[in-house]
Amino acid sequence: MTIKISRNSRSGLSRRRFLSTAAVTGAGALSAIGMPYLSRAADRPQITHGVQSGDVGADGGVVWARADRPSQMMVEVATTESFGNAKLLPPIAALPESDFTAKMLLENLAAGQDIFYRVRFRDLSHSDISSEPVVGRFRTAPGDRRDVSFVWGGDVAGQGWGINPDEGGMFTFATMRKHRPDFLLHSGDTIYADGIISSEVKLPDNKVWKNVTIPEKAKVAETLDEFRAAHKYNFLDDNVRAFNAEVPIFVQWDDHEVTNNWSASKQLPAAYRERDINVLAARGARAFHEMYPMRESLNEPGRIYRTLSYGPHLDVFMLDERSYRGPNGPNLQTTYGPDSYFLGPDQLLWLKRALLNSRATWKVIASDMPLSIIVYDDAPNKKDSEAFAQGDGPPRGRELEIADLLRFIRGRKHLHRATARRVAASLRSPICCASSRRPVSSTPCG
Repeated sequence: MTIKISRNSRSGLSRRRFLSTAAVTGAGALSAIGMPYLSRAADRPQITHGVQSGDVGADGGVVWARADRPSQMMVEVATTESFGNAKLLPPIAALPESDFTAKMLLENLAAGQDIFYRVRFRDLSHSDISSEPVVGRFRTAPGDRRDVSFVWGGDVAGQGWGINPDEGGMFTFATMRKHRPDFLLHSGDTIYADGIISSEVKLPDNKVWKNVTIPEKAKVAETLDEFRAAHKYNFLDDNVRAFNAEVPIFVQWDDHEVTNNWSASKQLPAAYRERDINVLAARGARAFHEMYPMRESLNEPGRIYRTLSYGPHLDVFMLDERSYRGPNGPNLQTTYGPDSYFLGPDQLLWLKRALLNSRATWKVIASDMPLSIIVYDDAPNKKDSEAFAQGDGPPRGRELEIADLLRFIRGRKHLHRATARRVAASLRSPICCASSRRPVSSTPCG
């Protein structure tokens, strides 16, 4: 789904020209930088999974890449695709502790500006040896009231449908890229850590679906390296890497970054040797933060909820409906307390303040869970609650937070006018289970 806000002209940037630049490797791509002669490509560090940008605002954004060894990430930034005015930024270490990933916040950029960045990694042991470069781009948020467009979705490589090159891979990402959105709002389930991807899946018509496989996806993720591998699996797809090089991501998580419908009360199935859900959640959270270009909170390291302002027209409020929730139980409480927490009191207070301070025309609240659909924790037996909704009747359980938030909005006239009609209260995944087999779905899936 593509959402457009207001109307104005778009940039005339040549996509063909940019992509040809992004594909260039070797000395030709670094014409302004002297590169040593190397007799073997294996002597150089490698950029293993492309580049990404994210959390872009009017004055900058975060860029991400991963190397194959201890090294330093070197980033050049320019406002032209020729890199004629490139600025080389101080290096960032990529070490085993972060699985050789590195993130850099690019700051003090002009609003509404096309930004080109070029990433390479310099070997820690041999500073004269560097990787071939990979090029990405993004556009900073506007300072004026130009058009803003974004795509939104989630649930990648779920239910056993992985990368099938015979079907063109994850071509949903190619379709989204053709729309030239300003960013992707990713509503979570960036991976299915609890899902196995087999080499072949037999279809009802007796045909065979063939997946690209890696050893780590032959079982549920339990170790930190297995969680990391699930993210890296998705980055093997050509469509995903091409999309990531051009379109910034605003990302949040949901349950499958850890395991299905997880909360503190989760009873893990027999497939897990690790029996502590809190251990799995900690490992899943670390891998998630390592693999995406998110701005980090100094107040609460690892925090996912945040406000992302994208020009005068748009503020996006990214929620975290997993980390602070109470146990998945009957969800029938009549008074608010720890068992009925979903956002939790601190996040709910943050959201109220952020809405109150926002002067954007559009205020988008990105919820990784549906608001109105009753989602059972135990679906076969229609037992216990995974999301907010309890059906008809007065607010109960987790609905108490939504009721409180709506009362807050109604009680403030400027918010009621600006928000009640314009809040996208639950952006939940039209690009559901974005594998090659299921490129688009209008039905939420978990």
